[in-house]
Amino acid sequence: MKILKLYMTLLKKHGPQNWWPCEGEKYGNEEIAIGAILTQNTSWRNVEKALDNLRIHNLLSLKALSEAPIIKIAEFIKPSGFYNQKAERLKMFAEYITSNYGNLKRFFEQNKSLNELRNELLKLKGIGKETADSILLYAGFKPVFVVDKYTHRLFIKEKILQPNEKFDYEKIRSMVEEEIREVKDMQEFHALIVAEGKEMNANKKNRCGHK
Repeated sequence: MKILKLYMTLLKKHGPQNWWPCEGEKYGNEEIAIGAILTQNTSWRNVEKALDNLRIHNLLSLKALSEAPIIKIAEFIKPSGFYNQKAERLKMFAEYITSNYGNLKRFFEQNKSLNELRNELLKLKGIGKETADSILLYAGFKPVFVVDKYTHRLFIKEKILQPNEKFDYEKIRSMVEEEIREVKDMQEFHALIVAEGKEMNANKKNRCGHK
């Protein structure tokens, strides 16, 4: 039960993180999915700026994105970096969901297993495991754990993984899901790992003499 113990330790240390931040009922899970795509290779602070731009221009829904020119989407999401690539991914994701299901809520309500929903997302260009699982966990409230590099590093530090063990997304995901099974706990644990990972990075910089 090392993973569950680590979860409780991080929760006591950092307190509830209450992810994912969004505007609530007006945009809801579609904003979360958009944010999950935008947050690839950038900080959440930059994602917030991009989301604000989309919100101001009434583009914070998959239907609106599916109908908008890519050049416009790219212009508004510039703060998130790799904006041309991300605009293409957002557009393709939005068109796929709206043309096949109408909206994201109906996608999640399909009579399909979690693995089937996950594989469907993974088939979309630019949607990797971390992004797909973020959408499923935070937007769809599905019981799938999101693994990132912070998780790998922390698990090695806490001797849950062997020293110098290579990053294996599916192995780590399965390990967590064996001990933590509730959606809200998976959400909280992932957020706490990110908080701990950022603290580890900050401490490392300080030890190296950076300010």
